[in-house]
Amino acid sequence: MHLLGLLPRRAWASLLSQLLRPPWASCTGAVRCQSQVAEAVLTSQLKAHQEKPNFIIKTPKGTRDLSPQHMVVREKILDLVISCFKRHGAKGMDTPAFELKETLTEKYGEDSGLMYDLKDQGGELLSLRYDLTVPFARYLAMNKVKKMKRYHVGKVWRRESPTIVQGRYREFCQCDFDIAGQFDPMIPDAECLKIMCEILSGLQLGDFLIKVNDRRIVDGMFAVCGVPESKFRAICSSIDKLDKMAWKDVRHEMVVKKGLAPEVADRIGDYVQCHGGVSLVEQMFQDPRLSQNKQALEGLGDLKLLFEYLTLFGIADKISFDLSLARGLDYYTGVIYEAVLLQTPTQAGEEPLNVGSVAAGGRYDGLVGMFDPKGHKVPCVGLSIGVERIFYIVEQRMKTKGEKVRTTETQVFVATPQKNFLQERLKLIAELWNSGIKAEMLYKNNPKLLTQLHYCESTGIPLVVIIGEQELKEGVIKIRSVASREEVAIKRENLVAEIQKRLSES
Repeated sequence: MHLLGLLPRRAWASLLSQLLRPPWASCTGAVRCQSQVAEAVLTSQLKAHQEKPNFIIKTPKGTRDLSPQHMVVREKILDLVISCFKRHGAKGMDTPAFELKETLTEKYGEDSGLMYDLKDQGGELLSLRYDLTVPFARYLAMNKVKKMKRYHVGKVWRRESPTIVQGRYREFCQCDFDIAGQFDPMIPDAECLKIMCEILSGLQLGDFLIKVNDRRIVDGMFAVCGVPESKFRAICSSIDKLDKMAWKDVRHEMVVKKGLAPEVADRIGDYVQCHGGVSLVEQMFQDPRLSQNKQALEGLGDLKLLFEYLTLFGIADKISFDLSLARGLDYYTGVIYEAVLLQTPTQAGEEPLNVGSVAAGGRYDGLVGMFDPKGHKVPCVGLSIGVERIFYIVEQRMKTKGEKVRTTETQVFVATPQKNFLQERLKLIAELWNSGIKAEMLYKNNPKLLTQLHYCESTGIPLVVIIGEQELKEGVIKIRSVASREEVAIKRENLVAEIQKRLSES
């Protein structure tokens, strides 16, 4: 017989009512009641979650976690980039991660469909920022700023098909530098190209080339080739794919998908195969068709002046005038540029890296005016460093070479060989922290000395300070070099000075 069957009917009814009572029924106070209700709801949610058989723990498509090892490499890259921006006089700033959808629409051409729209949470239609340029232009117009040199490092989001193996993501970091204001032609533009050269040279990624063109030359080329003006932006977007697609595929897209006449596409093909230095600029001045277009002549004139400044900066050999460069974003109005790494023979064990452009930018003189109620323009020129692609290259090279990354900056480890020395270790490590020294200790009352020393070796901590009964009695502290394993006793009052001296010499 079941044990419950032995209970009297009244006792069984009482027990059943207790089992069926909700957890908040016995609450004696409002706070306690609310707490129990919340606990019950959370428990039911967790139970429902655990019952999902197909749930897979993963990051969303096109995103990634960054481990401590990744963060060390990324911070080094960002430090180099930001220090260059500051060297050129830029001020830092930030903008919200999302903007009014109206702020971002009609600024990116065909790419506008790649924006992440947010669900309406209170009467405003919002989108995650697609780049850092449009929010900067909105900031200038909103605050009536007429002149500014700024840098901005932040995340942006694009709903495109990610190619993780080539450093392309849906969520990624951009590093932008921009000069806003009315200045003499091509001086700010030349500085932007100089900054790109400094950063790419400093990162030691290998040989690189910066392609330059001018949006006015692109539009002039379209006009003299017979492209209807209504198709300029659409055809520009196709030309922008020449770094990823062969000419025949781009031609097919323009003719079949965008309705361009085949003979017009062929005329464009004659131009986009041209690339060279300042001599090509001179050659285009003499081109029978291009020389008849006023817009193109203005662009060629500015490029000629730009090459003069680039020569003075000593970087003209890194720059190529390339008529295939179009930059698909709608807001560009003048000089445009894009940096690519030149393919070098791969070393043993290395895979060829094809990551596309690693930096790009250009002039956008009309974007701020699009936000100003009176249409007042603020001329701007800027650049963006492709941190994710650069990070991917550095990461792959480190893997190939088997390089290890130290994930902490700890300089000193506080250790003891004996028991019951926690208090002395705490006093000692506090003294080091208060002196600005990066220090660690194990979170144990009585750790073994061998365990402590092994921790230092595995994490790359260069120095160990050791305190025990003998050291305490003599008023000294032992300093141990982890690399050489040499130990020396130092007077307690001289410890900080001795550590600082050793760290400055290393």
